Amino acid sequence: MRKENPFKMIGYPPKEVPETLRSRVIKDVSTAKLLMDMASLFTKNYKLTLSSMFLTKKINKTD
Repeated sequence: MRKENPFKMIGYPPKEVPETLRSRVIKDVSTAKLLMDMASLFTKNYKLTLSSMFLTKKINKTD
């Protein structure tokens, strides 16, 4: 007596996803993409950002 794997039956037969669930997933994915893009924006040039924060520029005095 062998049991059939229930996970093999997921998605069969294919069914249409409810519109509310679809829009919610799309919103969550777009939010995650926005957060990834923002993180990339702030971490991509961290070396340049840190060096510009800690380096001081000499001021030319012409007195």
